[in-house]
Amino acid sequence: MADESNTGQISAVAETNAEAKPPTGKKQRSPRRQKTAAEPVRTAAKPAAKIRKYSEPEKSEKLKLIETQVAEGKGTLKEAIKSAGISEQTYYQWKKAAKSADEGDKKPLPAGDELADLVQLEEENQRLRKILAEKLRAENAELRKRLGLD
Repeated sequence: MADESNTGQISAVAETNAEAKPPTGKKQRSPRRQKTAAEPVRTAAKPAAKIRKYSEPEKSEKLKLIETQVAEGKGTLKEAIKSAGISEQTYYQWKKAAKSADEGDKKPLPAGDELADLVQLEEENQRLRKILAEKLRAENAELRKRLGLD
């Protein structure tokens, strides 16, 4: 038990250590080495593809080529697009543009759902009237033959 209460030696050693080292200022560092000029990191990726502008006839020709390849079963749509030398994104953009151009050839419908429905009904009405008129003319001609008026 005597050893447990014997703290005199430890405190004496701590005091001598504190007295032995006087406080000093910050340690001087040697200057850092300057970095060499960084070279651009070279990646294994392919360089960016050159942007190619296609004319409208070239676009439509490629779209037809892709459609015929898919229709004939010469591969999937992705394979046909790849063989045409364009990206999928480009294909879908061209297809959307071609579709909107085809719709542009038709009569433009007025804005608004109700108005568009009304225009569509008017066109259907005209078509049905023409059909009815043809049938009435045919029946009228047949009736005249029966009665001997012609």
